[in-house]
Amino acid sequence: MKLIREHKGFTLMYKDEILLVHSKENPLLFIGEGSTQFDMYRGNFQIEKTLFSRIPLTEFKIDENSERICILFSNCSKSLQLIFSEEDGRLVVQLHTANREINRLWIRLYAEPEEKVFGLGEQFSHFNLRGKKFPLWVSEQGVGRNKSTYVTFLADVEDRAGGDYYTTFFPQPTFVSSRKYFFHTEESSYMEFNFVGRNYHEIEFYNVPEKLIFSKKNNYMELIKDMSLLLGRQPELPSWVYDGVILGIQGGTDTCLEKLRRAQELGVPVTGIWAQDWEGKRITPFGKRLMWNWEWNCELYPKLDVEIKKLREQGIRFLGYINPYLAVEGNLFKEASKKGYLVKNSMGKDYLIDMGAFYGGVVDLTYDKAFKWYKEIIKINMIDFGLSGWMADFGEYLPTDAVLHCGVSAELMHNRWPALWARVNREAVEERGKLGEILFFMRAGFTGSQRYCTMMWAGDQNVDWSLDDGLASVIPAALSLAMSGFGLHHSDIGGYTTLYHMKRDKELFKRWTDFSAFTPMMRSHEGNRPDDNWQFDSDEETLLHLGRMGRVYNKLSLYMKELVSENAIHGIPVMRPLFLHYEEDKDSYDIKYQYLLGEDVLVAPVYEEGVTDWKVYLPEDEWVHLWTGNEFSGGYVDIEAKEGYPPVFYRKCSKYAELFREIALI
Repeated sequence: MKLIREHKGFTLMYKDEILLVHSKENPLLFIGEGSTQFDMYRGNFQIEKTLFSRIPLTEFKIDENSERICILFSNCSKSLQLIFSEEDGRLVVQLHTANREINRLWIRLYAEPEEKVFGLGEQFSHFNLRGKKFPLWVSEQGVGRNKSTYVTFLADVEDRAGGDYYTTFFPQPTFVSSRKYFFHTEESSYMEFNFVGRNYHEIEFYNVPEKLIFSKKNNYMELIKDMSLLLGRQPELPSWVYDGVILGIQGGTDTCLEKLRRAQELGVPVTGIWAQDWEGKRITPFGKRLMWNWEWNCELYPKLDVEIKKLREQGIRFLGYINPYLAVEGNLFKEASKKGYLVKNSMGKDYLIDMGAFYGGVVDLTYDKAFKWYKEIIKINMIDFGLSGWMADFGEYLPTDAVLHCGVSAELMHNRWPALWARVNREAVEERGKLGEILFFMRAGFTGSQRYCTMMWAGDQNVDWSLDDGLASVIPAALSLAMSGFGLHHSDIGGYTTLYHMKRDKELFKRWTDFSAFTPMMRSHEGNRPDDNWQFDSDEETLLHLGRMGRVYNKLSLYMKELVSENAIHGIPVMRPLFLHYEEDKDSYDIKYQYLLGEDVLVAPVYEEGVTDWKVYLPEDEWVHLWTGNEFSGGYVDIEAKEGYPPVFYRKCSKYAELFREIALI
């Protein structure tokens, strides 16, 4: 640390990088008071904010020694103390105030005009966040996510569900600057990160955070390693994941087995069946929904207990579904309610949430007995039953006016809920000794998810070509998570959400399949309205296409396993932004719809309808086009991109060059 005192202020530097600048004319801290109203409807939030005061803390007093710097900021009777020290090679800032009425804090971090910013969890519309303001609040992603589109308008009008460019299942108060530092805070209140300012980034907290953390390194690779060391790293994937495609199938035992048979007949390498309705289904205006009572439904899935064992003998795993809510009709809800394991309302009654045509209760994960009870449900009803994995869905629906057993405000616990939910699943798997064999994947997240969750998935994209909520949006989502410390990401092949005029067509399914073959996991989803959408078995050509790309994915596994291992050991993400390996390439910082798969493979998915050629940006290097063997040195290139031949390049000097040449022959 280095504090440079000036006439009316100071500059604080860390490892020769300016982080904070303060003067009476331009203070770095503001405090205030306000109130907030959170109105939740099916996981979508309308947030009304009233600001009573915003006071700049202009006066300051410095107390400095060899181990720490203490600065007391004040204005009249209001004060805030910042204590700067170094811990584990990072700058840690502790905040203290005696003014308990303060519930707003603004801090300004020094910024440079050309600086770029990445991260804040899973961001679907923007990768470089500069020039935008990002509220951080766990919620439904939204349908359309662009207020200028008709789809978003309809979703807002009919269901308050349109979303916006910043709405996300997985926000996180962590960002990486192109000045090669990262910022993180363990705070969980509502926050707004404002990167609009030319000379500063302003962060607004709806609470006084206890701690801010900065880390500065010489390159991005070391920075990401340090971030993952702080936040946690994901374990390696089970080896069976790489054997092929996980087919999303619903409808019962016979349906699953018949669809599996047809897929295998046409050469699809199937490694698993993911049947989300293993516990039963219901029909709602939105489409097919699940019963939310986490027990095997033997009427819909007769003899499943026997068939799971038979499938395992064939090398095929069976996966299911669970979330942290219980439908009121189910016996598990009744048991949880009787034992007092559900989140309460202000009257002390079970808090029932409108889940869309049915109601459910929220298991109180802050109550140790409820936490253990739900963990046992997973261990007995899922793991012991024979499931090899599941979608651990939701986690966004904790109302801020709920009453929790732990006594902490639900407003402060809301953002933390997905990480708690991930911990339930992780402990269940570990306590059965199945880590490395069982896989669970989640859409919701927050700080701490890195430490517990084994795989993220991108959630509920529209079955369309829109940039903000279609195929394209999954790419910046993966890259933003990569710059937030989570290195394993995949998406539903073909998307999920069908509303209004949307219908998944054959081309979209095939293009999404092409993209998924170059991600850590391939998994299809029927969507919320399966009968309206193109499926993997809608015709023979689609099955043949899925089979070929499944073999590409399987062949790539030798390379992919090394990347996943690197993520587990060092925290280096599998899907990476271009600048992670090409720091001096200024153009690479603005590429959000391409990625590096490890260091040696560059992928530029086709995300537009009806095209056969694609423009790709290549950093300066020796690149080989995977399918033709043609060589390129860098810059923008136009390449033929037929279905089944996505724009993929590999580095000529790669030790896996022979493997890539073999893939081209599939």
